[in-house]
Amino acid sequence: MQRKAYVPGIAALLAALLAGCTGGSGSDGTATDPKPGDVSVNTPAAQPGKYRTLPEACAAVSHDSLDSLLPGIKQITDQDQRDTVYEGQATLTYDTDRRVGCGWKVDSTDATDHLSVDFERVVSYDNTVSDDSRAQDIYATEETAANLPEASPSATPSDTGSATGSATATPSATPSTSASSSASSSASVSASTSAGPSETPADLQPRKLSGLGDEAFLNDKLNSGSSTAQQRTVTVVFRTSNVIVRIEYAEQPTASTGTPDSEEMQDKARNLAQKLVDRLNG
Repeated sequence: MQRKAYVPGIAALLAALLAGCTGGSGSDGTATDPKPGDVSVNTPAAQPGKYRTLPEACAAVSHDSLDSLLPGIKQITDQDQRDTVYEGQATLTYDTDRRVGCGWKVDSTDATDHLSVDFERVVSYDNTVSDDSRAQDIYATEETAANLPEASPSATPSDTGSATGSATATPSATPSTSASSSASSSASVSASTSAGPSETPADLQPRKLSGLGDEAFLNDKLNSGSSTAQQRTVTVVFRTSNVIVRIEYAEQPTASTGTPDSEEMQDKARNLAQKLVDRLNG
């Protein structure tokens, strides 16, 4: 009879001990959070960028584009030498998943042309900042460093207009005022074109570009090279999602009095940029 009374007592003691070990509830009987303040559980990570890989840089520019940008290629008679030029020279990088580039240099009878392209895939290592946001910050820093001139009031917010468009008279102007303004503008453009290589028409000034990726800008610089010839360098930088692409196109004429044509070089660089946008989105 004593043994039967002892066993229930032991069972009651064990039950009390078990309740004490598992009783992690608050005074109101609700369970407490085992990891209070753990934001990784409640805060979703920022979205990754659209692009996870980069194209092979030296293959990203077609032969047709290279023929246009580097006229000296067509003057190379040896096919093996021409093929070597087409291949380009890959830029040395330590992580081809994050950055790749390629460069070309060709001499012709009229000038020496350089072309380089650079692709950077931006990855944010901050869970609260998306890849796109980080890429926006990097792009904004480069655009600020380019020190683009302020767009004129008549230009669109993202791309400066043509000289003709900027000379359009207001509706309140009289016909004689409009004619005078138009003539003055034409004379100004003519003078700017013929005055010297240091002056550039308004529509060819460094500026933001519209319709090229998510955001883009163009820079145009004319510098003296190793000789008295002027070297022009046109740069186009654009961002699409978390990839930033940089194009640098430079030309130095063979003749000491030569000056590369700004409009032609800008058109070629912008056409290449659009093709690279299409390639990334293709």
